[in-house]
Amino acid sequence: MFVNKPGLQLTLQTSNLVIGFMVWVLISSLMPYIRDDITLSSGQASLVTAVPVILGSFARIPIGFYTDRLGARKMFIISLLILIFPVFYISIASSFLDLIIGGLVLGIGGATFSIGVTSLPKYYPKEKHGFINGIYAVGNIGTAITTFGSPIIAEAFGWQNAVRIFLFLLILFAVLTFLLGDRKEQLAKKSMTDQIKGVYQNATLWFLCLFYFITFGSFVAFTMFLPSFLVENFQLDPVDAGIRTGIFIIIATLLRPIGGLLADKFNAYIILMFVFIGVALSGVLLSFSPDIVWYTVGSLAVGIAVGIGNGTVFKLVPLYFSKQAGIVNGIVSAMGGLGGFFPPLLLTAVSNITGHHAIAFMLLSEFALVSFVIVIFMYYQDQVSIERKVIEGTAEGIMITDKDGIIKNVNPAFTRITGYSKEEAVGNTPKLLQSGKHDSDFYHNMWQSVKENGFWEGEIQNKRKNGEIYSELLTISPLKNNVGVTKYFVGIFNDISENRNNS
Repeated sequence: MFVNKPGLQLTLQTSNLVIGFMVWVLISSLMPYIRDDITLSSGQASLVTAVPVILGSFARIPIGFYTDRLGARKMFIISLLILIFPVFYISIASSFLDLIIGGLVLGIGGATFSIGVTSLPKYYPKEKHGFINGIYAVGNIGTAITTFGSPIIAEAFGWQNAVRIFLFLLILFAVLTFLLGDRKEQLAKKSMTDQIKGVYQNATLWFLCLFYFITFGSFVAFTMFLPSFLVENFQLDPVDAGIRTGIFIIIATLLRPIGGLLADKFNAYIILMFVFIGVALSGVLLSFSPDIVWYTVGSLAVGIAVGIGNGTVFKLVPLYFSKQAGIVNGIVSAMGGLGGFFPPLLLTAVSNITGHHAIAFMLLSEFALVSFVIVIFMYYQDQVSIERKVIEGTAEGIMITDKDGIIKNVNPAFTRITGYSKEEAVGNTPKLLQSGKHDSDFYHNMWQSVKENGFWEGEIQNKRKNGEIYSELLTISPLKNNVGVTKYFVGIFNDISENRNNS
């Protein structure tokens, strides 16, 4: 059947995400019109706007997990059908409580993000995961469609009818998913408890959560509060505010696959360094409460940075957690959603206390700087890990000593050739291996060559732990720091006894 073709599933799942995100931001997009009919204080309006993010965040964890268990087809159908209730309920809402109840369940629309990022990497090789997840995340454009389009429809037909239009879209895409979704998707059978136990102590998971908390959280926060913020602070009309917010969303969304592609081509950590510096500088600009022109520049700069950042983070998730993709995608994306819950409330609280929003935007900048420092740490940890794997995986024996000749590290091949374990070798000196076959002049000439030529290479007779004499081809080189001072010596050797015997 053609339904399991990667291209079709990518298109179908991305389309479903578009619908989910269109529904997710219904309340925030129509808030200026809703407040004309339902009396809400600024605090109540901020809470109603933020509430969809709660379920949209926490539900991502079980939805990501059950996508691994049940498949994307079933999870999208279930999610789209559930969304019918809150959409209809909001269309007849008449009170603050109605909006809270409807908005809470509306969060399922945002939670559908976990479905595709868990399912789609199964159809593509690892070197394409960043780009594929980035394409899928273009489904975020659904927030722009609603933010831009729903005020126009509300102006013409009323906000209630603007909401009811989404009922038909939900039913249509539930049917399409039933017909075209992959019934034979590769599924996992591990329990949620086992998967959580396998990842919760991994620091990388929580670092990725922080990164997505900043990048996707900023995207959600700006999407949710911009329509009301622009109307209240710059006296724009709702349609103009919707268009400006839609532009922000489009830019951030279209840059997600670019971020994924960059992460596929280059080191993802370096990309994230630029991302967080960009967010930090933009937060500083916005904290000075500029006029509409500079506020637009700052907001769009945030959109560019977090769009690239969102695509980059989800390159790293399947790279580090391929066996627990469902639960980790859920946890990371949940933290991103929560990152969008707090800023609207914080902005309102800060505004009520101080009369402006500078502190809130400065906090965004500080969080970005903290993330920047952590990314640098992870980058160098990654480099050290690669170097360690190279040393441990090489077939040649490697022995590293300090400048005084004390052994600091050896690799597994050292143990295989000499018989001495790492614990036995570290802290000792290379005399551990001396066979007594060479006089003091031999060793003097060896180290004189290292000093004068920068290396020594030759054949030497050494002794294994069991007392057996063997021949090895040894190279000794100094390791110097950036000012040319020797800090370590590295000996790399091969056992050539067999070759010597055969000759």
